[in-house]
Amino acid sequence: MRNTADRIRHALSFEVTGLLLVAPLGAWLYDMPLHDMGVVSVVSATIAMLWNYLYNLLFDHAMLRLVGHLRKTPMLRLAHAVLFEAGLLTVLMPFIAWHLGVSLMQAFVMDVSFSLFYLIFALGFNWAYDLIFPVPPPRAAPSQI
Repeated sequence: MRNTADRIRHALSFEVTGLLLVAPLGAWLYDMPLHDMGVVSVVSATIAMLWNYLYNLLFDHAMLRLVGHLRKTPMLRLAHAVLFEAGLLTVLMPFIAWHLGVSLMQAFVMDVSFSLFYLIFALGFNWAYDLIFPVPPPRAAPSQI
């Protein structure tokens, strides 16, 4: 299982890379000022980073309990990313509507488009992260004499 330092490195690198991509893309796509989209992106990233840490910790514990290992198949990676984004969507939509002064429906469309972006981004980023920083093998329990 990953240690706390590795989880923090993962969350920070994911969010910084995502911010560098999503704020300018969102400003361009929705014809919003970069500053406003930047605020939405930073607040969203902060919430997402906290959720990322907690969600991945819980997911890893569930995998160990249910299947006994942390290897993720492509379908499990897809489920992992979809569930993460669904949880985040429910928290961020009201904030986006309020900050940008748009309707909840507009905020929903924006949030879903950001979620689709992050779904694809998370799938690729997490796969690459696991290749660059492999999950350490489980430590053997100390032998009892």
